[in-house]
Amino acid sequence: MRLLLRGAAALATLATVASLTGGAAALPRPGTAPATQAARIPDGVTAGIAVFDRRTGTFTEQVAESARFRSASVVKLLLALDFLWERGPGHPIPEADRALLEPMLRSSDDKAANHYWSEYGGSAIIDRMTARLGLRDTAPPPAGYEGYWGYTALSARDTVAIYRYILDEAPAPVRDFVMDNLRRSTRCASDSFDQHFGIAGSFDRPWAVKQGWSGEYARGTCGASATAGEAEPAAADGSRTAARVDLTRPALHTTGTVGADDRTIVAVLTLHPVGTSYGKAYTDLGLLTRSLDVPGGVRPAGAWFGTWGEFVNVRKGPATGDARVTRLPAGVGVLVGCQTPGQVVSVPPYTNEWWAYLPQYGGYISNVYISSPDNRLPGVPECGSGGQRSYSAR
Repeated sequence: MRLLLRGAAALATLATVASLTGGAAALPRPGTAPATQAARIPDGVTAGIAVFDRRTGTFTEQVAESARFRSASVVKLLLALDFLWERGPGHPIPEADRALLEPMLRSSDDKAANHYWSEYGGSAIIDRMTARLGLRDTAPPPAGYEGYWGYTALSARDTVAIYRYILDEAPAPVRDFVMDNLRRSTRCASDSFDQHFGIAGSFDRPWAVKQGWSGEYARGTCGASATAGEAEPAAADGSRTAARVDLTRPALHTTGTVGADDRTIVAVLTLHPVGTSYGKAYTDLGLLTRSLDVPGGVRPAGAWFGTWGEFVNVRKGPATGDARVTRLPAGVGVLVGCQTPGQVVSVPPYTNEWWAYLPQYGGYISNVYISSPDNRLPGVPECGSGGQRSYSAR
């Protein structure tokens, strides 16, 4: 038994286990959403959601789709598009800019964003792109925060409009460059935060994503800590809030496309209670994203479980001496494909010889860190029958 956690931590872990089981002006206006919604928004989370099926030209999900959120790194799409505007086959991307744009789109590099924001007019970029794409809710950072590109106001429906422009209206070289980089999203972002949450964790490829995170999380992941996203200044009155968008609560956004031929555009913008850990926000956003009606999206096979412990190592094999693939955000939910006996791991008072294979990470974690009452996870097959390498106990 490994759920003998103490106090509030025990209640939070049990709640996690229970929950885990369970357009642009030039484009035609899309259809409206159905009367019923599939979206399940976790308690305490504020969300703006828009899911657009490009094949039918209709939204399958719309929840507070016009609500404004601070964009965090999702605004990097607009920074890239502004620079690439009308750049056709006769205007190749200079190598110096390619070296900045690729990590900005793939790994959410903030230094690259700072460069384009400062060199091309800051808030004027947002004004230009808002007019070009016919965005309805997008606005530059509020007065006093002009230097903070991540404070750009953005809605879920405007995010869909941005992707519709990229996919349907942008010159082919621009479309291909942007989407190819979003398809190559790296798990660890340039600031060492794990950015394969939401869309990337909820659906099998093909997908393409541009994620966003901003705020003070308890701890980061991939070895990071402290503050996520761009620097967060205090407001002039000390309140850390502004009229247009909430600058206080931690933000976590997942946006992009899912399915063959980029069939469905998904935009989920969320705010979480102050003090929320990155793992909790990551897990809640995953629960929400998996609940959505996303045509063309294929859910990965496996069972979801909660975890405990900080910076749990994911290993190439079921032993502590095997190479480390990455480290998990504290308390994050994980998809388990299979399990196998391996090296005995002891974390007093718990001991476990079973290891779980995490297909989305391509590695194993000891079952001692999985929130389950038994050493061997219920309903999870042993590795070997499903094509994964089989290991013997050591």
